Amino acid sequence: MPMTIEIGTPRLRARIRPRGAELVSLQDAAGRELMWQAGAAWPRHAPMLFPIVGRLREDTAWFGDTPYTMTQHGFARDLGFTLTGQDAASVRLALTDSAETHGIYPFAFRLEVRHAIHGASFLSEYIVTNTGPGLLPYAIGAHPAFCWPLPGAGSKQAHRLDFEQEERGPLYRVQPDGMLNPTPQEVPLNGRGIGLREELFSDGAMVLLDLASRRVRLAAGGAPTLDFGWQGFGQLGLWMKPGCDFLCIEPWAGHADIAGVETDFWSKPGNTLLPPGEARCYIWRVTVGEPA
Repeated sequence: MPMTIEIGTPRLRARIRPRGAELVSLQDAAGRELMWQAGAAWPRHAPMLFPIVGRLREDTAWFGDTPYTMTQHGFARDLGFTLTGQDAASVRLALTDSAETHGIYPFAFRLEVRHAIHGASFLSEYIVTNTGPGLLPYAIGAHPAFCWPLPGAGSKQAHRLDFEQEERGPLYRVQPDGMLNPTPQEVPLNGRGIGLREELFSDGAMVLLDLASRRVRLAAGGAPTLDFGWQGFGQLGLWMKPGCDFLCIEPWAGHADIAGVETDFWSKPGNTLLPPGEARCYIWRVTVGEPA
């Protein structure tokens, strides 16, 4: 299998890496790169998060009295997916449980990923299927990192992130240890939008657990606009690493452990319990518009 798989239309092209089924490049018709191109400060582009989102206390998932070590964001982002279908504008990949995953996560599953381009829209579809005899507990999320500033925009401060609905919060922060700080904050909105600047992230990633919107728009004068939407996910994380030129817009179904709250994986807030034989679908999409 090639190191990357290319798909595209005349208006948009993407490259996908089979390891983690990860989007690593998204370029518009003018050849402008819209994705963070990794680097020493953060060596990823758009990892998929499964079967956890964020960090567990002491990196341990408790299934009853049995502990399993699982590091931040789970294992799917680091495993090779199998190519199951491809055409000029789409690709399908899949990951199933194995002896390797059973040592981390003792459940049977199938995780299918479809990446597709329709005109100027890029779509990622995740399908989780429970192939085992009992309930499947999991969380899942997307972690795409877009260029910030966007090409042609100039400064980071020129950007605004507008929500579909007014977000009343509360807003939570991710602590340095990876746990969610249980003390809520107000959402720094001006109307339905946030004027972006690095200082907003000095206290860690921003997390909305009770989210009204299912779309946001990232825009700045002179840059392509990014209309970002999702289905199936109920939470949203926003993150950047100070000094780095990216902004992560992360729809989640699940979240990190909350500081001071002890629970096992079965009863963890935000997790999904999928019955045997059932499947659940999650979608995120970004549509690239012409510069204003």
